[in-house]
Amino acid sequence: MNEALKEAALICKTCFRNGYDAHVVNAPLQQHLFSVNKKYKSVDLACEAGYSVLVKIFPEVQPAPEDSRYTATLEQDGITYRFYPLSTEKSAHPELAQLRLTPTMAECMPKEESLRLKLTGFGGVSPADMHDPYDGFEPLASGEVKLSGLPDDTLRHNYLLAVRAMRFAANFDLPIEENTKVAIIRAARRILNYVPASDFLDEWRKVDAEAMYRFVSHMYELHLLQGLIPELSALSCIKERRNKRSNEMQDVLTHTINCVRIYPEGNFHYDWLGTVAMLFHDIGKAYTAEYIDGDWTFYQHHKVGAAVTRKILRRMNFPVEDIDLICHLVRSHMYFYFMMTDRGIRRFKAMDEYPRLIEMAKADMLARDETTTSFNHNMKYLERASIPEQMLEPLMNGNEIMQECKLKPGPMVGVIRNALLKAQVAGDVTDIDSAKAFVRQYAESME
Repeated sequence: MNEALKEAALICKTCFRNGYDAHVVNAPLQQHLFSVNKKYKSVDLACEAGYSVLVKIFPEVQPAPEDSRYTATLEQDGITYRFYPLSTEKSAHPELAQLRLTPTMAECMPKEESLRLKLTGFGGVSPADMHDPYDGFEPLASGEVKLSGLPDDTLRHNYLLAVRAMRFAANFDLPIEENTKVAIIRAARRILNYVPASDFLDEWRKVDAEAMYRFVSHMYELHLLQGLIPELSALSCIKERRNKRSNEMQDVLTHTINCVRIYPEGNFHYDWLGTVAMLFHDIGKAYTAEYIDGDWTFYQHHKVGAAVTRKILRRMNFPVEDIDLICHLVRSHMYFYFMMTDRGIRRFKAMDEYPRLIEMAKADMLARDETTTSFNHNMKYLERASIPEQMLEPLMNGNEIMQECKLKPGPMVGVIRNALLKAQVAGDVTDIDSAKAFVRQYAESME
């Protein structure tokens, strides 16, 4: 990958650490432009933060002209990094959340229309009521879930029994008898046609959170997931690296099921809605997958995934309040994954359901066997979030101190900065004017 694009990825990571979403716009196209156009010396990024926030994170950043569509620029080593706004209406098409083409990139694209299209990615009867839920089944004391009589005939009379069989197998951790299994596979299409979504959801609600991963595994094995939630089953075709330390590849569905297994083992043992959110947290990867330099990327999969999840849950007749909660968790699950600053952790803690988001990040990390450095760092900073912000960061940064005191870079700047922070904690400095007076007086006393 081009060095400028690598630097852009680090800039995005810095934004994430400060609690703001960011990504490199269409990295494959920009890499191609670097190779075919020697005059191409810029990288376009999409960022949630505006100029007023970016300048605090990157002091060298400059505001964009008033008539431009981007918000700020950053010059580094002869490369111009442009920050475009990352904002999409929640009701917009999900893939609009992933900015793919900017005016700068469009101007530098090859003139051949076919290559342009290729690079940008643009192309032209209800079951009868059952008073006893165990009707239609052999006794579970046999050690397996088995439909009574001839499985195909029993199932034909009530296709809801197939869903109930998976629920029993998941909750009681029992295998499904082989003839029952093949009967469900043969009837998979009819089960999906004749079992109302409300009845399916009623059975699903009775699956324990700790058993959810078994229920989903049974749905996939019995070819029901492919028809009921094809967006989820499609993840079995998407590959990704298991973690940053190895080249071991795994499909995203396997990783998802492992996350669903681990999530209820933490602090949310009976959190059914949180477990469902864990099930859908990576569903956007099927929509955002890009293969570049021998590796897969999934930029903005959390935002795209939230929109796709909303569509699926509406289709399955989930209550509106449950849909809003689950989609919020899917949309926000990436924030705690990166090592965050004090500013970022305070912004994160202000989010709704942040304890669930922490547990989701933990489950994701454990399922990948990922290192815990970032997670442990964020947990420590989470404890600091209860401390008033003026006791953690001085009112003036190093650049501002140097300008105010007319100093050159050196250890004296750090000494003054630490003294300013102590003065804030003691209450001697309370605003920017008193801070300026303090640093000037302190600098004079050190001469």
